[in-house]
Amino acid sequence: MLHAHDTNSGPLKSFQMTEEDRYELEIAAWLHDCGKITTPEYVIDKATKLETIHDRIEDVGTRFEVLKRDAEIALMKKHLAKEPYDYFNLNKRMQSELKEKIAKLDEELEFIRKHNSGGEFMAEEDMDKIRRIAEKNWQNPPGAVPLISENEIYNLTIAKGTLTSEEREIINHHIVATINMLETLPFPKHLTNVPEFAGGHHERMDGKGYPKGLTRDQMTVQARAMGIADVFEALTARDRPYKKGKTLSEALNILGFMCKDNHIDPDLFQIFIDKKLYLQYANEYMNSAQIDEVDHSKIPGYQEV
Repeated sequence: MLHAHDTNSGPLKSFQMTEEDRYELEIAAWLHDCGKITTPEYVIDKATKLETIHDRIEDVGTRFEVLKRDAEIALMKKHLAKEPYDYFNLNKRMQSELKEKIAKLDEELEFIRKHNSGGEFMAEEDMDKIRRIAEKNWQNPPGAVPLISENEIYNLTIAKGTLTSEEREIINHHIVATINMLETLPFPKHLTNVPEFAGGHHERMDGKGYPKGLTRDQMTVQARAMGIADVFEALTARDRPYKKGKTLSEALNILGFMCKDNHIDPDLFQIFIDKKLYLQYANEYMNSAQIDEVDHSKIPGYQEV
């Protein structure tokens, strides 16, 4: 925020902060996610799409092993029932058929494992493949049951990340809890803006954020800055169970698209890049393997001066 304070031209030229103002923003930064203490651990630490108390991918894997066993038994029965009985030729044919069936099952299970990890985007054709695989049945003691349950299909076809829409609502509620908690605290006069600064980091410049749907003009510069900082830290963090920390160039590319989409403040994003604030953060908090070469001319939404 010192760089925004020192700006002598452009939309932020009149923005000023005192030492008290900086301290107020620092307190807001420390408290901006305090509402997450109300978020269930199984949601906040959901590392894969099928994770609940445990990762259900192992349950799915066990069912595939049952299908392999059943395929082997079925083929043996089929060939042993043939007459005249030719053990050598039947055995070769059985092994070939079984190998083909098992290879297909292994490919399908590997496909499911891959998409259980989540990611930035899941194509519709991949979702359709999950649904086709799920049409298979396996033999459970009560009888034939679907290989993949409806709830498992619902989770495996999450388009982005590892959270269902219901779980994302639970996560999003943490900011409401944050605001409610902070607004009940008897802050001294010089910290009265802490709830507003801390509570605005999930708002968007176009009014499509949460929880209040504020637009850029309805937000303070400090709250807008908190939004950029929060996204950048989340993208590069290495301690999240559901993703790996991104490199500098990857994180700035995503931030750039968010700027173009009117998600984050373009003026503050410009300063963030111009003054290489990302590099100051990277040198102090990021793993050296994440600090790659950054070409400003390739960052979406950024205008070189």
